[in-house]
Amino acid sequence: MPSTRLPKINELVRKYVNDIILKDLSLKSGVFVTIAKVDTSPDIRYTRVFVSVFPESEFPYALKTLDKERHNIQLSLNKKLRIKPLPRLEFRSDFTEKEANKIEKLLKEL
Repeated sequence: MPSTRLPKINELVRKYVNDIILKDLSLKSGVFVTIAKVDTSPDIRYTRVFVSVFPESEFPYALKTLDKERHNIQLSLNKKLRIKPLPRLEFRSDFTEKEANKIEKLLKEL
């Protein structure tokens, strides 16, 4: 029977990081950051947080802001999580929706 620990950790990290971004991170007006996916390594030492940004033109700004504030986000997350070891955050871009739209357009053209 597969372990349910990693999916639970992923969901907790997603929830807590989302709350931290909403409450503590100050972004430009009209810029929205959404956590698309969280992927924690099997040894729970690293967590990749995939984010999507609206509008897409603000993606470099949002990713730069997240990287700059990663330390503060990490500290806030560490206070909320009650696991050992504590996973280190890494923010990555998620272009799944953009790629899906591109494929959909190509299929319609056929």
